[in-house]
Amino acid sequence: MKKIIEAFCIAIVAFTMHACHEAKSSPRIIRDEEIPVKVMQLNQRLAQQTIQASGQFTTEDETILSFKTGGIINEVQVKEGDAVRKGQLVATLHLTEINAQVQQVKFNYEKALRDYNRYSNLYRDSVATLEQLQNTKTALDIAQQQLNTVRFNQSYSEIRATADGYVLKKLANAGQMVNPGDPVLQTNGAHQSAWILKVAVSDIEWSVIKAGNIAKVETDALPNHLVEGVVSKKTEGIDPATGTFTINILLKENITASIATGLFGKAVIYPSAQVAAWSIPYDALLDGDAGDAFVYATNDYKTATKVKVKVGRIDKGDVTIISGLERAKALITSGSAYLKEGSSIKITQ
Repeated sequence: MKKIIEAFCIAIVAFTMHACHEAKSSPRIIRDEEIPVKVMQLNQRLAQQTIQASGQFTTEDETILSFKTGGIINEVQVKEGDAVRKGQLVATLHLTEINAQVQQVKFNYEKALRDYNRYSNLYRDSVATLEQLQNTKTALDIAQQQLNTVRFNQSYSEIRATADGYVLKKLANAGQMVNPGDPVLQTNGAHQSAWILKVAVSDIEWSVIKAGNIAKVETDALPNHLVEGVVSKKTEGIDPATGTFTINILLKENITASIATGLFGKAVIYPSAQVAAWSIPYDALLDGDAGDAFVYATNDYKTATKVKVKVGRIDKGDVTIISGLERAKALITSGSAYLKEGSSIKITQ
C-alpha cells in the first residue's frame, strides 16, 4: 500500500513539472480589450470663429507724462489716485543746469544783436560790405532760434496735467535722474472718455480680427453682466515682452461707476470673416483649457488617437473646432472616457 501511495505522488509531481514546462515554453498572448465606441464622420464647413482674450480696462485718454529735457527731479507734487486739473503743475526738475544754458544762449544772442547793429551802421556809411552785413544777420537769426529752443526746453522742464483727471501711476520720485521722455506719471481723464479693454491675442487671431468687429466683455466687478463692445484698434507691431498683439475693445455701455483702470476683464470677439471649421458634440471634448481642448479620433477605425484642437465657439451643446482635425477621418463621440492613446476600439451603432 505504501508503495502505491509513493508511486501516485511521484506521478502527480511529474505531471505538475510537465505542466509548468509547457506554460514556460508556450507563453500566452494577451491582447488589449476592444473598447466599444461611437464615431461620426468629419466634414468641414464655413463657420463664424470666436476668439477669447483677456486684458485690463483703461480709457482712451490715458497719457504718459514726461519731461522734454533730462535732469534730476526736484519735486513730484502728486500721488497715485490724486485728482488733477488741466494745466496743474505736477512735477519739476532742478533748473540750475537748464537756466545756465538759457543764460549762455541769451548772451550769445545779445552779442549777435550788437554785431548786427554795428555792421548795419558801418554798411550805411559804406565801410562794411553787404556780405558782412548778411553774415551778421544770419548769425543773429541763428542765435534767436537757439534762444527760442532753450526757452522751450526750459518751459518743459516741468510737467503740467494735460486734462482734468486722475493720477494712475507714479513712475519716478524726487531726486531721481531721468532722461528726456522717461515716463514720470500716468494719468487718465476724469471719467470723460470712453472705456476700453486692452487684450492680447496671437498672430493667427490678430490676422482675422478687424476694426469694427463685435465683442462681448465681462468682468468680476460686474458679475453676470455682459457689456457690448467693438474693436476700435489693433496694433501693427508685436509686443516683444509677451510675443502678442494688442487689441483695443471700445465699450458701448457707460460703466464708469463700476470699474477702474487696471481691472481685469475678459472678452469674446466675433470676427466677421468665416473660417473652415468642424461642428462636433460637446460630449466629445476632453481636458478643455480656455480655447484649447482634446478629442479622440480614428483614421483606421481600429485604434484611437488623442488630438489637440482649437475651440472656436460653444453653442447649445455644439462645439465649433477651427483647427486640429485636418488629418482625422472620424471623431469618437462616445466611450472617450475609457480610451487612451492607441487604445483598440470597436465601432458600435
